[in-house]
Amino acid sequence: MLGRVSELWRYPASSLAGERLEEISVAADHVLGDRLFGVIETATGEPGRPDGESKWHKLPLIRARLTGGGLEIALPGGDWLAAPGEEIDRTLSRFMGFDISLRPFSREIAPGYAGPLTASRYQVSPIHLLTTASLARLERLHPQGVADPRRFRPNIVVDMPEVEGSFPETEWIGRRLSVGSIELTISEPCRRCGFTIRAQDGFDEDPEILRQLVRNNQRNIGVYCTVDRPGQVALGAPVRLI
Repeated sequence: MLGRVSELWRYPASSLAGERLEEISVAADHVLGDRLFGVIETATGEPGRPDGESKWHKLPLIRARLTGGGLEIALPGGDWLAAPGEEIDRTLSRFMGFDISLRPFSREIAPGYAGPLTASRYQVSPIHLLTTASLARLERLHPQGVADPRRFRPNIVVDMPEVEGSFPETEWIGRRLSVGSIELTISEPCRRCGFTIRAQDGFDEDPEILRQLVRNNQRNIGVYCTVDRPGQVALGAPVRLI
C-alpha cells in the first residue's frame, strides 16, 4: 500500500477556491460537482485567468461550494451567497474592481437560471492526484514557503511517506492505481502555471513556489489520471499501485 487518502476536493467554479469533502463521486469522465461554472469579464467575454493578468489575481480568494440549494459563493470574511445571478455578479464585480459574471456551463447545472452560459475551458483530465510526499519535497526545497495543497487544486491527496529527493507520483506515469473502490490510470504529470503562486485564504502570493518546480521537476507536481473504474472515494481509503 502506498498510503491513504487524506484530502478530497472539488471545485464547483473554475478559478475559484474549492470545497473540501469527506467523500467524492467519480464518474468515467469527471468528479461529480467539479467545474460546473466559470467566470468571465462581462465586457469582453474573456474567461477568468488568475495565472495571467493582474486584474484576475484575486479570484482564488473567492470560495465556492455546492449545497442542496445549488451553488454558493463567499468573499473573504463574508457570508455564503446564492449564485448564479445578477446580484452575485454585482457583488463579485465590486470585489474584483471590474465587471465580471459567474455563469454555468449548461442549463441543467442551474435550474431556474435564465442568463447567458459560458464554455468550459478545463478538459485536461477527470482526476488530479497529489501526494504529501511531493508536498514534503517542495517544503524542503522552499522552507520559507507554504506548500499548501490548495495551491495545486487536487481532487485527491494521498498521504504517504516522503521519498528523499523525489516527487514520487511523477514517476508513476502509465501505472494504474486503486483508490478505495475506484481504479485510475496515471496519464501525465501536471504542469504548473501561475495559479500556483497566487494568494488564497491562509497563505500569501509566492513566486518561488513555481520557480522551485521549474528547477527541480520540469515545472510539475501532481499527476492527471483517467478513470478505469468509477465509484466513490472516502477519506482514509487505501491507495495501491496495481
